[in-house]
Amino acid sequence: MGKSTVESTAQKTLDTSLDQAVVQEDVVTEPLDVAHEVASIQAVPHVGQHTPDSLRLALIEAQYALRDTRDKPRGRGVVILMSGIELAGKGEALTQLRAWADPRLFKVHARMPVTPHSPVWIKDAALLPEKGEAVILFGNWYGDLLKAHMAYKQEKKSDKKKKDKDSKDSDDSQKMTGARFQRELEHLHAFEQDLRAQGITVCKCWFDLSWDGLQKRLDEVDKSEERWLNLHGLDWRDKEQYDQLQVLRTELGSDWINIDCSDASERNLKFGHIVLDALKTPRLPSPTAARRWQLAEIPAPLLLPDSSVMEKETYKARLKDAQKKFASLIRGRGDRPIVLVFEGMDAAGKGGAITRVVESLDPREYQVFPIAAPEPHELRHPYLWRFWSRLPEKFNGHVGMTIFDRSWYGRVLVERIEGLVKAGEWQSAYAEINRFERDLTSGGVIVLKFWLAISNDEQARRFTSRQQTPHKRFKITMDDWRNRKRWDDYLQSAADMFEHTNTAEAPWVIIASDDKLTARLAVLESLNRRLESVL
Repeated sequence: MGKSTVESTAQKTLDTSLDQAVVQEDVVTEPLDVAHEVASIQAVPHVGQHTPDSLRLALIEAQYALRDTRDKPRGRGVVILMSGIELAGKGEALTQLRAWADPRLFKVHARMPVTPHSPVWIKDAALLPEKGEAVILFGNWYGDLLKAHMAYKQEKKSDKKKKDKDSKDSDDSQKMTGARFQRELEHLHAFEQDLRAQGITVCKCWFDLSWDGLQKRLDEVDKSEERWLNLHGLDWRDKEQYDQLQVLRTELGSDWINIDCSDASERNLKFGHIVLDALKTPRLPSPTAARRWQLAEIPAPLLLPDSSVMEKETYKARLKDAQKKFASLIRGRGDRPIVLVFEGMDAAGKGGAITRVVESLDPREYQVFPIAAPEPHELRHPYLWRFWSRLPEKFNGHVGMTIFDRSWYGRVLVERIEGLVKAGEWQSAYAEINRFERDLTSGGVIVLKFWLAISNDEQARRFTSRQQTPHKRFKITMDDWRNRKRWDDYLQSAADMFEHTNTAEAPWVIIASDDKLTARLAVLESLNRRLESVL
């Protein structure tokens, strides 16, 4: 963390926030990962010797035991991923499972593979279980990856056969190349590791069938049903494609459980035992806190924000130009989503800054989410879950720019300070957040994070003003006054946050000014500079 000199002018305040404070967009040191071990479930669980009747009772008992953890602090969820060879009997095994168990306590979501967008897990993120739930994803992010990479392989094979010397090489930037396939797998494994750390057991089942067994079953398929066999984009009569898929399956990870589907009864029984073991898998221990947590140096602008005041006429002229430029930049960015994060001290001007950012835009071009304490149903999910469904249009149907008025950083700010989570949990959150933001930026999302800082005295003045202004009284509560006693704790937490989550792809920008006009303009102008550098 480098020290910053406090400048006296509004423009120098902006330059300080961009270039000299924690954020150094051209030279950024890698964030420090908070090390913690996250064990995965066993790659091949112990499959007991239950008969179908005894398995039925064991499954139902395990389902209700899992449901009883719903509102407990250490509650658990289970997600079962089903993939494999066509005609191996995935549907039949699932039908038998629901016949043995209580079907009401399994949430099943089935879909066909789709063209994946990074992060590939985002399409199914909203379906993940809360505490006490078991969810079965019949079709999932692995199916998307496999189909896309197999399609790429077939396209390359077809291009090679054409041997057209005059044809130009195809653009692979949007395709599931081998390098991208491996990168997406790496990101997926990290995502699943974080799910396990948050109390979700991830169980992955591959329904396998030999080549000869597959061909025999294909021979028995009624002609009217053959069209359904091409939905995954594979020719199951092609031995080369079959072999390629089996090789790719070995690259998916060692935690996949292979189910031999040559015998239907044995297949169903093994699947039932695997699910039983997943339902009974205990939650992983909480992350261990560092024995001695190294506090980061507090950036100078946070300790002494700029106090100069901008002339109103100057502000109006520069604001108009900045807003016009911003509108032009975002409308010319193509299909790249934008995520803006606003954090800062209470009454630092987050709402006012956001208003000026969107003032010149069509309301259909953005969405603003004010983030408060999580609702009870949100607390039953991983803490990042409530943000996954609020991401921009490329993922979940929202408009192309999403603005968070407070965000997932509450985990390492208010939740840390108020003791709402254990030390190991907020310490491990830095690395989890970095992986989340990395997944966003690897998919083309532009992420920019602002911290708005004011002095202690200026906050007191603004609080008093709010109390005395009828239409602003709703903004001030007793908790706001109480939190002033934790001022130093918030400064330190913010400094640690900058130290561990400031990255070249998702940088922090510190706007430290007691003047509202200066801060609002600084946000827009720095936002424009960032967009110009990445577009």
